Amino acid sequence: MGEAAVQKIKSTKPATKSGLMRRIVKNRAIYLMILPGLLYFIIFKYIPMGGLVIAMQDYKPYLGITGSPWVGFRHFERLFAEPMFFTILKNTLVLFLLNLVIYFPVPIVLALMLNEVRSNIFKRSVQTLIYIPHFMSWVIIVAITFVMLSVDRGIINEIFAMLGLNKINFLMSSEWFRPMYILQVIWREAGWGTIIYLAAMAAIDPQLYEAARMDGANRFRQIWHITLPSIRSVIVVLLILKIGDVLELGFEHVYLLLNSMNREVAEIFDTYVYTAGLKQGQYSFSTAVGFFKSFIGLILVVIANWLSKKVGEEGIF
Repeated sequence: MGEAAVQKIKSTKPATKSGLMRRIVKNRAIYLMILPGLLYFIIFKYIPMGGLVIAMQDYKPYLGITGSPWVGFRHFERLFAEPMFFTILKNTLVLFLLNLVIYFPVPIVLALMLNEVRSNIFKRSVQTLIYIPHFMSWVIIVAITFVMLSVDRGIINEIFAMLGLNKINFLMSSEWFRPMYILQVIWREAGWGTIIYLAAMAAIDPQLYEAARMDGANRFRQIWHITLPSIRSVIVVLLILKIGDVLELGFEHVYLLLNSMNREVAEIFDTYVYTAGLKQGQYSFSTAVGFFKSFIGLILVVIANWLSKKVGEEGIF
């Protein structure tokens, strides 16, 4: 590289830095809006990752991280040797597949249906009704389910009795746990999940639909050839993020439904970590379980992102 080229590169560096600072100052309102979220992730997500070191220690609270003895991968070996490991893994994967196959398409279908509604009043009313459950905690959702499905005076079982049918103990049945779980997820989250898809559909050029109508395309063909391809990148990104949560189903929801009668199909990694870590005080072991969950999720996100790029999508990184 010639001396002139080197001088040119050096001369452009300050300009680049000053240009970056100008953009930051110009868009300072946007960066200030990002700041709370950024601080949240730094304080509550990244800094606590330093505590993962206790997964390789025999951690004692009174000794602290620096004073607890090292045990290497002993807790991971114990995890894989646990009799419950494959049962917990199977239960977690089954619930994840139910989320992926049954729940994930529901917000897309709802968004497509709402996008076809021409009455703004009716559309907004429906949107409000299906959004409301998202703002209720899982405690309320499960409590409503208990009222509806309990054997004693539950609405559903009372209807069964009126029809001369036998009552079903939904809440204590291992067979009904998974259907009950996925229906609750759909009820609470499906409406909220439509927001991103409706926003993506709002950005589609209306002229595309006009051209399709002139060519004789009906509503279904417009959805299939215009709407879905236009939001495909959004679907792929959300699918990748969903795959990253393969072992992260959420503690509160499953724990509230868990009991001694359905534990065989309801025990997942999140509830197992709670039992081992908080109830039994096995902090290092429960940290090892959480580390295993996160590691599997990271691998799957990387693989899903790589596959999305192979098929022509942008991915998330």
